[in-house]
Amino acid sequence: FNISMLKIRLSRAGRKFVTHYHIVVTEHTKPVKSGEIDILGWYDSKTKKYAVDMEKVRTRVGQGAQLSATVERLFKVNSLTI
Repeated sequence: FNISMLKIRLSRAGRKFVTHYHIVVTEHTKPVKSGEIDILGWYDSKTKKYAVDMEKVRTRVGQGAQLSATVERLFKVNSLTI
């Protein structure tokens, strides 16, 4: 993979009306639900609970992966620093 082309973003999971999201690393050109390289954590939008492996996030960002706007806002709101 070309590391500069990776994106850390949310991928919707769950069933109808019971949604949650995986925080994943994908190529930025792939559709959201395909081609996950790594799963870094999860986020439940209803309860606002989350779990993130920050060590993996720091590693991927150090390799050149970019955060999506939504993931960046999620980290900022929850005071998570990279």
